[in-house]
Amino acid sequence: TMQGEVVCQTRGSSETPAGLCEATILRPNQIHHFYFLPLREQPIYSTRAHVFQIDPNTKKNWVPTSKHAVTVSYFYDSTRNVYRIISLDGSKAIINSTITPNMTFTKTSQKFGQWADSRANTVYGLGFSSEHHLVKFAEKFAEFKEAARLAKEKSQEKMELTSTPSQESAAGDIQSPLTPESINGTDDERATPDVTQNSEPRAEPTQNALPFTHSSTISKHWEAELAALKGNNAKLTAALLESTANVKQWKQQLAAYQEEAERLHKRVTELECMSGQANVIKSHKTELNQTIEELESTLKAKEEEIERLKEEVDNAHQLQAQRDSLTQKLQETETRNKDLEVQLSELEQRLESSQMEQEAFRKNLKTLLEILDGKIFELTELRDNLAKLIECS
Repeated sequence: TMQGEVVCQTRGSSETPAGLCEATILRPNQIHHFYFLPLREQPIYSTRAHVFQIDPNTKKNWVPTSKHAVTVSYFYDSTRNVYRIISLDGSKAIINSTITPNMTFTKTSQKFGQWADSRANTVYGLGFSSEHHLVKFAEKFAEFKEAARLAKEKSQEKMELTSTPSQESAAGDIQSPLTPESINGTDDERATPDVTQNSEPRAEPTQNALPFTHSSTISKHWEAELAALKGNNAKLTAALLESTANVKQWKQQLAAYQEEAERLHKRVTELECMSGQANVIKSHKTELNQTIEELESTLKAKEEEIERLKEEVDNAHQLQAQRDSLTQKLQETETRNKDLEVQLSELEQRLESSQMEQEAFRKNLKTLLEILDGKIFELTELRDNLAKLIECS
């Protein structure tokens, strides 16, 4: 029903609020602008970092734009096929950079990287908590830069393919009979230029028609052309009447569009207020989600540490049980050693007494042997004496 074209585009300048689109409605003799939330734009990668911008005066020093680490996200606009880097500090947009094929992300240290944005006329810097996050952000930057380059090449090819038809249509518009002169002039004024242009070259052949035999043929030709011009004049008159009626209709539609625009402006103002609150809530939600993820990772690490400590406690209990068992065995061994020492002392005493008894027995035996030797000697003498006695008798 609305005869106008609506164009939505996301601008990277500071004039457009962060995260909003600018809509342009083209109507007869009027152009209306308003902003709304780009629902087509979705975050595809997010991380946290400290945001810096180069000092515009010195072009050497870094100026921090956030007091603490904030969420930095890659956004993808599926309609325009555009990638953007956006970061919000509360309701303030501290990064709003559209990725182009000529951008380069440079890693200046293990945890710091930077890139230049010619549209914003500044250089952005990001400080990460670890080298892993910096490498991941750089990989995503290179990936989306390549995607932006391919999208630009495709758009250039489409423009080249459509350039020839658009030129032909433009030429057709120029040759259209609905020119400004035909709309604003009267019927006689509209017919006069065409007739004059054709009557001037016709005048010379008419004046010289008497010396030539084919003057009647030329006259018929110009009469046919004049009839064609009259037919075109009638068509232009009908087109003028139709365009006048269309102008009245367009004026009525324009008044309706103006009322609609005022209503939309009020609605946009309400939506801007709601979008500001939604952006704040969204940023808080993102920060809370990030905090929850960090707490979950910390909790997981604590649980792993608790499991490890439980294993160490179990091992300590086992070692304590083994220690108690060894202590009891040691006490039993010491008791047995004491008993053995008592038995050993008794055996030593018994051995000493037995040695003394053996020594006494040896002495007695030696005495008996001496007595026995004496008795044997006496018996030997007695035998010898008896033998002598026997010999003598």
